[in-house]
Amino acid sequence: MTLLCAPVRDEAIQKLEAITDPVQLLRGIFRVLGLMKMDMVNYTIQSFRPYLQEHSIQYEQAKFQELLDKQPSLLDYTTKWLTKAATDITTPCPSSPESPSSSRSVACSLPNGAGNNSEPLSPTMVLYQGYLNLLLWDPENEEFPETLLMDRTRLQEMAFQLHQLTVLASVLLVARSFSGEILFSSSEFVDRLKCITKALTEEFISRPEETMLSVSEQVSQEIHQGLKDMGLTTLSSENTASLLGQLQNITKKENCIRSIVDQRIRLFLKCCLLHGMQESLLHFPGGLILIERELAELGWKFLNLMHHNQQVFGPYYAEILKNIIHPAQAQETDVEHN
Repeated sequence: MTLLCAPVRDEAIQKLEAITDPVQLLRGIFRVLGLMKMDMVNYTIQSFRPYLQEHSIQYEQAKFQELLDKQPSLLDYTTKWLTKAATDITTPCPSSPESPSSSRSVACSLPNGAGNNSEPLSPTMVLYQGYLNLLLWDPENEEFPETLLMDRTRLQEMAFQLHQLTVLASVLLVARSFSGEILFSSSEFVDRLKCITKALTEEFISRPEETMLSVSEQVSQEIHQGLKDMGLTTLSSENTASLLGQLQNITKKENCIRSIVDQRIRLFLKCCLLHGMQESLLHFPGGLILIERELAELGWKFLNLMHHNQQVFGPYYAEILKNIIHPAQAQETDVEHN
């Protein structure tokens, strides 16, 4: 066993040598053998990973093509999804602000002038707008793109995380405006406030008013205690009431802070798709620095998932977009190779 096991199991093998009871020794041997078996499985998977990654795209394409051959209408919902994305970009931006959950508000805030009719429409930009729209998807809408059905659960989880980050960042911005930079310069205080807010906003979607009532009271207490511990002047009763009111006002979708935060988060995700993660982090949106770690984690997950989807289904998207985008309007951008 010493010769066959991984170095990480050497300590477990040495402990076996010290066991004198035959029953306990056999139990220990079987336990270590189970660990060695798991080590071998992990090693095998790790060895095959490059091969699997190399061939997974071709495999998924082949399987999807088999389904498409049997069911020619399999891309109907995908076509509808991309058509809406193109409409979101080409429709003139409204003069009045929209709800932060509106796909039009996202399209109007895209970089590189997307959403402006004077710019030629890029197939890649339409696809990326479609990807962002998935984070706004109504759970009741069953017309989900066929090419993304396998990823629907993960996208729903990301949508929830995005919503939670929007509320979290809004709470932190309001709290900082009342407590000042000195208190928020303490990473320990900020992390504690994040932890409390995340825990309390788990049910924000189903119970927004009750949730924000609890959040506002707890945040107010934390700020009061934090200022007191640092020897700073605590908030007056008037400022405390104003703090509570502004925090509870975050429940409204038209809340200006929540709206701006939501748009900046989605703009960051769009930039991740367009320019990659590294460049997007170099130009991180102002006001969101307090959730940089959490937003970067979400960005990586979203980028990796969408990039893989684009590699697999790029040829199908390109064919659909040829019929959606007028040839004279489309830029010479190949969806398949972005």
